[in-house]
Amino acid sequence: MKTPKISEAVVRRLPIYLRFLTGLSKKNVHTVSSQDLGHKLDLNPAQIRKDLAYFGEFGKKGIGYDVDYLIEKIRQILKLDKHLPIALVGVGNLGRALCNYNTYLQDNMKIVAVFDANHLKFQEKVNNLKVQPMSELFETIRRLNVRIGIITVPASEAQSVADQFVEAGIEAILNFAPVIIKVPPSVRVHHADLTAELQSLAYYLDK
Repeated sequence: MKTPKISEAVVRRLPIYLRFLTGLSKKNVHTVSSQDLGHKLDLNPAQIRKDLAYFGEFGKKGIGYDVDYLIEKIRQILKLDKHLPIALVGVGNLGRALCNYNTYLQDNMKIVAVFDANHLKFQEKVNNLKVQPMSELFETIRRLNVRIGIITVPASEAQSVADQFVEAGIEAILNFAPVIIKVPPSVRVHHADLTAELQSLAYYLDK
């Protein structure tokens, strides 16, 4: 069970573990040690053991972790064992790319509705999803029980979209717009800022 004491850093590492473990499972690898995980993921094995121990005892000393069992448990911790439909607002190049990435997402976590304010895009289809007007956002999100929203609109429009998401009942937002949005404390926001990531990478370049 997730507790308030668990840091965001721990939660952000869980998908990394899950992706690597899923790769092992596809290769018919049945067990893995924290040492192996640490070596492959460039992480401290003790940190991996500590991260997983927050949620239970999944490994056996001298044997390691059962790969498929750990995959199942991490999916449960991340709530990926539940149906998690996603709505996206902003059908520009990035929005289209994310919709096309839908093919690679797991069946229970997919973009199920896309919206845009440009009437010229209405009735278009992006990866079999019809572009809907913003006027349909509230009803669609409620009807499909959407809990996660993605924002891929210009910075000037991001707060308005966030407000509409909140009003419709969205609980978590992934914001690609280059601006900080304000939402109630009950709504979780993660900002994906490509420019900031590239700028921070530049710091580490040799002079």
